[in-house]
Amino acid sequence: MINYKRYQKNPVVTYPEREWPNKEIVKAPIWCSVDLRDGNQALIEPMVVEEKIEFFNLLVKLGFKEIEVGFPSASQIEYDFLRQLVDRKLIPDDVIIQVLVQCRDHLIQRTFEALQGVKQAVVHIYNSTSTLQRDVVFHMNREEITHIAEQATRLVKEYAKDFEGKIILEYSPESFTGTELDFALEICTAVQEIWKPSIENKIIINLPATVEMNTPNVYADQIEWMSKHLKSRESIILSVHPHNDRGTGVASTELAILAGADRVEGTLFGNGERTGNVDILTIAYNMFSQGIDPKLNIENINDTIEIYERCCKMQVPPRHPYAGKLVFTAFSGSHQDAINKGTKAMKDRDREFWQVPYLPVDPADIGRCYEPIVRINSQSGKGGVAFIMETYFGYKLPKAMHKEFADVIQRISEKQGEVAPEQIMQEFKNCYLERMEPLHFVRCKMEDVTDSNDTYDTIVTVTYCHNGEEKVFHATGNGPIDAVHHGLQDVVEKKIKILDYSEHALGEGANARAAAYIHVMDKESGKAAFGVGTSSNITRASLRGLFSAINRLYYL
Repeated sequence: MINYKRYQKNPVVTYPEREWPNKEIVKAPIWCSVDLRDGNQALIEPMVVEEKIEFFNLLVKLGFKEIEVGFPSASQIEYDFLRQLVDRKLIPDDVIIQVLVQCRDHLIQRTFEALQGVKQAVVHIYNSTSTLQRDVVFHMNREEITHIAEQATRLVKEYAKDFEGKIILEYSPESFTGTELDFALEICTAVQEIWKPSIENKIIINLPATVEMNTPNVYADQIEWMSKHLKSRESIILSVHPHNDRGTGVASTELAILAGADRVEGTLFGNGERTGNVDILTIAYNMFSQGIDPKLNIENINDTIEIYERCCKMQVPPRHPYAGKLVFTAFSGSHQDAINKGTKAMKDRDREFWQVPYLPVDPADIGRCYEPIVRINSQSGKGGVAFIMETYFGYKLPKAMHKEFADVIQRISEKQGEVAPEQIMQEFKNCYLERMEPLHFVRCKMEDVTDSNDTYDTIVTVTYCHNGEEKVFHATGNGPIDAVHHGLQDVVEKKIKILDYSEHALGEGANARAAAYIHVMDKESGKAAFGVGTSSNITRASLRGLFSAINRLYYL
C-alpha cells in the first residue's frame, strides 16, 4: 500500500475576509516572459546565443513588453547573450529587459557590467525565505535572511545611481508559498523602505509559487493578504511567478489575478523546472475565449510552436490547451455530430458571437484550421464520417445514409485505428461511385410521349453491361428515374421501391458536377441500400446512382 502517512498537509491561510471569489478577470496583466532564463535553464540542451536571439525576437513579435533575458552573472553565455542584444541594437525602445541575480555583491556588480548600454531594465534580486530552506539550507534566522535582502537592495541602489539607463527593482522572497505571511511582508517591507519607490517609479514585488504547495485558492489568499497589507500599495507592481508542481499553475495564476496581482511571469507552453512554469499562452487564450484582449499577438500559434520546438528541442504535447495537435479534434461520435451541427448553425444564423459545442474558440482565429477538427477512429460516429465527406470532399450525404457508410468505416477503423480522410473517400468510391458490377450503366436514350389525357410518359432505351456483356432494355415511366427503375426490376426480377432521392451540386459554376443519392428497398425482404452517382448531367448522375443502389442491394 502506498505510504501516504509519510506526508503531511501544508498549512492554509486563515483569511475569512477574502474578496477575490467575488471578482472577475476583466483585463490582461502585465506579462513578463521568463523563457530565456527560467525556461532555458530547464532544457536538457540549453539554447546557444543565436537560438536565444531568435527566441527573443519571437517574444518581441508576440508583444511581450517585459522579457527576462537571463542570469548574466551566472555564465559567460548568459553574459554574451545580453551583450549581443545591446551591441546589435535588438532591444526595441518599448521593451524592458529583465535580469536575475542572487543577493551577492560580486554577482550584482557583474550584472551591471552586462547591462551597460541598456535604456531600461528590471534588476530582479531574490533570496529564499521559506521556513524549510532557512532551516536545512541556510541555517539562518529571519533577521539574517532579511539582512541579505537589505544589503542587496542597497547595492543595486548604489549601482543604479551611476547607471545611464532606468533601473526598476524587482524583489522576490523565493519559496514564498512556504514562507510565513508575516515574514514575507516583513522582508518585502524592508526592501521597500530602502528602495523608496513612488507612484512614478514603482518597485516590483514578486511573490513566486516556487513550489506549488497547496490548492490554488490558498495561493490566492496569500496574494490578497499581501496586497492588502503591503504599505504604499500604489507604488508597487504586485507580480506572481507560479510553477506547476501540482498541475494547477494556470488556475493559481488566474485566481492570483483576482486576488490583486498586476503582473505575471511565465513561459510559452509552460516550459520550466520540474513540472514547469505557468503557461502564459494558455492564460492569454483563456482570456481571449472570454472576450478579453490578452494584449499579446497570439493569432498565429503554429508559427510560435515551430520556433519553440526548434529552439527548445521540446515538443508541444498533442493535448496541450489550444496548441496541441489534437485539442481541436473530435474522435467521439456525439462530439462530431454536435460540432457539425454547431458549425452549420453558425453559418445559417450568421451569429455575431462564436458558439459551437466542444470548441471554446474558433480554431481559425488562432491560426489553426478546420481540417483536423473531426478525425475518425473506432470511437467515431456517423456524424463524423458525414462531416469529413462534406468538409473535405463536398458530398452532403442524406441523413439516412450516415449510418450505412459509417458502418463501413467503423469496420476499417476497428482493424487499423484512425482512418484518414483520403481513405474514407476511397472507400466511398469503392462502395458507391465505382460500384459497377454486375450491372453497369452505359447510356440512356429518352423520349417523352403524350397520351389522350395530355399526360406525359418517358420511354427509355438503356444500354448497360451485365457481368461485362452489353445489353439493352426498354421501359416506360413517369420520368427517366421511374422508367429506368421499372426496367431494372425486370432485369433483376425483383420488386424494388425507391425510398428517397436527393441531389446537389459538387462545387460551383457552370462546370460543376452533380451528385445524386438514391435509397432503394427490396419489397419482399425489406432490405435497403443507398447508391450514389455523379456526372456533369444531373439525369445521368441519377441513373448511375440507381444502378449503384441496385448493385449494393443485391450483389454485395
